[in-house]
Amino acid sequence: MTAPTLRPTRFIDSDHPAIRAFAATHAGRGTARDKAVALAAAVRDAVPYDLYAFQVAPEPLVASAVLAAPSAYCVPKAVLLAAVARAAGIPSRIGFADVRNHLTSPRFQAMMDEPDFRWHAYTALQIDGRWLKATPAFDRAMCDKRGVAVLTFDGTQDSIFQPFDAQGRKSMEYIAFHGEFDDLPYDRFASEMRRIYPRLLANVANVRAERAGP
Repeated sequence: MTAPTLRPTRFIDSDHPAIRAFAATHAGRGTARDKAVALAAAVRDAVPYDLYAFQVAPEPLVASAVLAAPSAYCVPKAVLLAAVARAAGIPSRIGFADVRNHLTSPRFQAMMDEPDFRWHAYTALQIDGRWLKATPAFDRAMCDKRGVAVLTFDGTQDSIFQPFDAQGRKSMEYIAFHGEFDDLPYDRFASEMRRIYPRLLANVANVRAERAGP
């Protein structure tokens, strides 16, 4: 029987043709570690990060939908990495943590209900019997714009957000972990987001509507 961390699920649809094709294109033919490293970098840069993509409707959180999206935030990008990893034969889970972003723009900070980012997502990948954290959220172009080093995953240690930017200012600080899951725990996640961030969800929806135009 296939392990739960290798099976397709509602959100980690690793059997979707587009997911399988992406994995085949980007994973290469090396070891599991080589494939995981390549896929983490590919997902990081394939879908640009955008805080204003934040929403909790279920459809945009399915991995194949994320792959087709113009941009995404940390949760869908972590789901996407989990899916392409499973498609390449690498066990994966979705992990969640609370983080404090010291470099959030004043405009976005003013839209938030509280200063911290709750339920930030990363992907846990099993390599050589060890579970390692990979964070594919911030794409290279965004990192260059913000003056922070591009976050890479080398397959030997956890790769979590950069603590400092290029000027030595505090960047990302992890303050709590919520655990790792075989599929996106949608009901719990969506309930928490609606409870913690009702104003933020409404504000970013308004921004998306403004961007879309009449």
